[in-house]
Amino acid sequence: MIPYYSLQQISNSFQPELSQAIEQVTQSGWYLQGGENKQFEESFADYCGTAYCVGVGNGMDALSLIFMAYQAMGIMQQGDEVIVPSNTCIATIIGILRGGLKPILCEPTLESCNIDATKIEELITSRTKAILPVHLYGRCADMEAISLIAKKHNLRVVEDCAQAHGAIYGGKRVGNWGDAAGFSFYPSKNLGALGDGGAVTTNDKELASLVRTLANYGSSAKYVHDFMGINSRLDEMQAAILSLKLKRLDEDNNLRRQVAKRYLDGINNKLIRLLPIDNWEANVFHIFPIFTPERDRLQAYLTEAGIQTLIHYPIPPHQQKALSDYRALSLPITEQIHREELSLPMSPLLTDSEIESIINAVNRFV
Repeated sequence: MIPYYSLQQISNSFQPELSQAIEQVTQSGWYLQGGENKQFEESFADYCGTAYCVGVGNGMDALSLIFMAYQAMGIMQQGDEVIVPSNTCIATIIGILRGGLKPILCEPTLESCNIDATKIEELITSRTKAILPVHLYGRCADMEAISLIAKKHNLRVVEDCAQAHGAIYGGKRVGNWGDAAGFSFYPSKNLGALGDGGAVTTNDKELASLVRTLANYGSSAKYVHDFMGINSRLDEMQAAILSLKLKRLDEDNNLRRQVAKRYLDGINNKLIRLLPIDNWEANVFHIFPIFTPERDRLQAYLTEAGIQTLIHYPIPPHQQKALSDYRALSLPITEQIHREELSLPMSPLLTDSEIESIINAVNRFV
């Protein structure tokens, strides 16, 4: 079986340095909010081109903490609205809700699967305070158009960069386009930890400080609590692992692009739709999606052929029981994407023979 993504292979490719980093933290006797965290935050901020990075527990917390911080700053208040793509992972939407705000779902385009910037303005109301673009599948959203709309209506832009570590749009990396950004370091991400982890990047000093305080029980000094915060911290072990992996991120992203180019050049099946690529550096191919009305049959066929695939995501957020308030929405583009999407194996470690086998199997499907 060709795996969708082998975490064991990825971890092995970082040896022996990975084990050495773990041993260093183990022997240090310091496991939270220490030197490893500080080093990673500085390195990742520098990599993204931002002034600040705050390590947190996971990507969803990163988004929630941004909105909690904006409320502490008096910029937003409970019940304010955030425009977000309707076809994102549900974690994005839960992050908004946990931050006390109301998600307003906006359809994507079929060509990009990212938020349709031409549909944003019609959703803006007096309660709208932010736009939350998601760089889905590792593909940059239309940040120039989104930034212009935000400036026109005095809105904050909060990026969801959970799938796009290292992507560059208009000369800037994701995480440095918006007023703030949330990252996930879930193990399967392009920059993945060996457990949960996340970060907030921003150029706003006050926001960064408040995110750090809110993530530490609302405490800026020991046993002094100014806010009703949460417990969401990036631990020293994960920070050390991420610092090591960050050094190879650009190289691994380029290898992902090479795999994607092989797929795009080689897959030729009238039953299957591929997304066009007009800017290679703006896509780090966290996921390589293909689309077909025969998705379930194709997945079964590829499994039989020894190729593991995944679906991102089988049920759109507005049809989930957890978001029953949104069930009445009509979102036909979103529903088509969720009905037709299938993710092919994508890893910087895929071999030439594996890539060729995948392409041939997809082309044989009838």
